[in-house]
Amino acid sequence: MDLIDRENHEKLYLQLYTILRKKIESGEWTIGHQIPTEEELCTMFNVSRATVRTSVLELVRQGYLMRQQGKGTFVYKNIVSDGLAMMASLKELMFESGANIMTNVLARTVMMPVDGLEGRLDVSPDKHIIYIKRLRLLDNEPFLLQETYVPYHICPLLLEDDVAQNSLFDIFEKNYGIKITKAKNYINLTYLDVNESRLLNGPENSAAVLFEQYFYSGDTLIMYTRSIKKPNSIHFLIELERKFV
Repeated sequence: MDLIDRENHEKLYLQLYTILRKKIESGEWTIGHQIPTEEELCTMFNVSRATVRTSVLELVRQGYLMRQQGKGTFVYKNIVSDGLAMMASLKELMFESGANIMTNVLARTVMMPVDGLEGRLDVSPDKHIIYIKRLRLLDNEPFLLQETYVPYHICPLLLEDDVAQNSLFDIFEKNYGIKITKAKNYINLTYLDVNESRLLNGPENSAAVLFEQYFYSGDTLIMYTRSIKKPNSIHFLIELERKFV
């Protein structure tokens, strides 16, 4: 049996997630198989109940496992298809090749949902969310103002990560084992308010492009991003591929 390596710097729940997923994908745990209880997994791998719950929940989110109330947790699929999915190299927004992009983090905090954010993020009005505000610069000239909202329970330690140098996609997957598998993108026209015009060096009330993006892991909404782009700046590339499993 694979064991948790406590000398490994990787978080325990990520190690356990990898071990359990391997049991499913290898066929050791077949479709319909009832996996051990939380208590049994704690004993098997000498980890806390919180570690077990986090690992199992992520496998449920990704479609490998299915919980049945009052019965237990069962293997649902041994291979998860992304369908029409993002390329593995996709960032929150991709820019044309060769662009010299820098990121300034303007704000990062925990807040209560306001202005309808609870509906956008599918959380209760009394639940906290993480807010990150970043300004993207091309050759030291601001061109994109980006606000990101994440339900706090999804990733409580996100504010400790380097969100200036790293893509949130990479942080979710590498640090927390959360894979973004689906996105919904909306593109609209907006007009810069006083603060937006100051940050983007554009006239107040001038037209700009508004991107609203919803990112999912399986059917779970992970992140909502609102990005305002100066219309005279560089082009975006959003690349998709069809995966068949």
